[in-house]
Amino acid sequence: MKAERNVTVSMTDANQNFAQVAYLAEHNGHVVIMKNNRPKYLVVDLDVEPQIKMTEDEKFMFVAERFLREHRAAFEALARND
Repeated sequence: MKAERNVTVSMTDANQNFAQVAYLAEHNGHVVIMKNNRPKYLVVDLDVEPQIKMTEDEKFMFVAERFLREHRAAFEALARND
């Protein structure tokens, strides 16, 4: 993304004061909302970032995490058989 710095807020802070999150996104291009100390959500100012651009590695990780999440039960069943 084009923003100079990565702005992060906790899920609690975002929940309690979304107007501040929107303000930060407007001035920084985006805000990362953390959940359980991990990046979970991305708030993007669409005037600054009309498209979300991802590297090939980021795309791969996104799809891999989704696949593992959707098929977790099958992987756990396979693991128990070993």
